[in-house]
Amino acid sequence: MHCPFCRHSDSRVIDSRTADDGMSIRRRRQCPNCSKRFTTTETASLTVIKRSGVVEPFSREKVMVGVRKACQGRPVTEADLALLAQRVEESLRLTGVAQFETNDIGIAILPHLRELDEVAYLRFASVYQAFDSLDDFEAAVRDLREKRGSDDSGLTADAPASIQQ
Repeated sequence: MHCPFCRHSDSRVIDSRTADDGMSIRRRRQCPNCSKRFTTTETASLTVIKRSGVVEPFSREKVMVGVRKACQGRPVTEADLALLAQRVEESLRLTGVAQFETNDIGIAILPHLRELDEVAYLRFASVYQAFDSLDDFEAAVRDLREKRGSDDSGLTADAPASIQQ
């Protein structure tokens, strides 16, 4: 790490602590050459591989835009969408992988959207799980009903692999 004051090529870490709910590390550093102190913030960047092959940084805003379309006309607030995008990013980071395809992100959105709004979940799932027929919708609705019933009884139902992601 170069010193921003004298451009010396080394610095010493004096203090480290997590920031942004554990999503980044804040380090207090001191230059051994000029003795000035400065702060750095380190984050692990997530990247997205688009269908076209273009690679770009992960964006919570893009998650919100995609989900907002599925939530159109539903009682979902901007704060709900922001929290969903944060949870999606956290779940992606927990995988330990730094690069994702767009479809992987869509699939990662599904469980969080199911908790937020079932109708929006069905709309979104129909795209990211490539529903081909009414049977696919019926199966998804049946799984939602089973999950709701099991949540009420305190039991956990196993959803089919096509819905559970």
